[in-house]
Amino acid sequence: MTAIRNAMTVDVEDYFQVSAFEQAVHRAEWDRLELRVERNVDRILALFDEHGVKATFFTLGWVAERCPAMVQRIVAEGHELASHGWEHVRVVNQSPEGFREDAGRTKAFLEDLGGCAVNGYRAASYSIGAQNLWAHDVLADLGYRYSSSIAPLRHDLYGMPEAPRFAFLTAGGRLTEIPVTTITVAGRRLNCGGGGWFRLFPYAFSRWALRQVNENDRESAHFYFHPWEIDASQPRTAGLSRKARFRHYLNLARTEPRLRRLLRDFSWGRMDRVFHRQIAGEAPPLTLPEALQACCRHESNQVRA
Repeated sequence: MTAIRNAMTVDVEDYFQVSAFEQAVHRAEWDRLELRVERNVDRILALFDEHGVKATFFTLGWVAERCPAMVQRIVAEGHELASHGWEHVRVVNQSPEGFREDAGRTKAFLEDLGGCAVNGYRAASYSIGAQNLWAHDVLADLGYRYSSSIAPLRHDLYGMPEAPRFAFLTAGGRLTEIPVTTITVAGRRLNCGGGGWFRLFPYAFSRWALRQVNENDRESAHFYFHPWEIDASQPRTAGLSRKARFRHYLNLARTEPRLRRLLRDFSWGRMDRVFHRQIAGEAPPLTLPEALQACCRHESNQVRA
């Protein structure tokens, strides 16, 4: 049986830009802090080259503006350049007009800098859900072809458990949403697509779960991580809650060795290529439940009015 190819993705942001730090590190302070993202991306690019992997880099406009050579290197080495918004503002904290300006500004800037089309978008902290599905229409209006912004599970900070587990059409069929990869264990959906979960659980769980998605569901998974997750020597930020401190700093030193195993154990590619049939509308599409579709249409009409 041919191995199913999965999508490898990187959310290009620095350690001080994560949503959990919003109350401890204000945006006005960002330019005074040490920028470590470029050296970490260099390590990631070397790691991918070593394993022959091409990936998708969802990049903050704020970072790209300060590290243009890094962005151009990502594109030159054959990876996909995608948008992570300008300043890592969660969509739940943006108005439709503010979101449109942010997502549009980032797309235009990255395309100009990278010299390539930017087709993908990932919301900060997977912050698109049932309450703001209008964002899908905005993204489609701006020319994005796919989004990877919904976590189809329950979480204290985000989540849309009623969403399909795998890629589905939205915005009247104009956009494909590719949710976080999950697996159902004892009736509960768990994230097996990366982030803090990859550092929390033993590597054996991630390997088992992704194999279940490939072999039982016969679906491609996608995996995400951040450059700061391979940076165990990053500065420690004061003023964090115990939960935020635990989630952010847990097992940082173990991330890169685990990534090496992950890159060996599975077949990987860029988001736009792994999911090209879904993005092009050639695969049989999943859809949102009817009640959510009606809600989405109502919200989208309000945004356009």
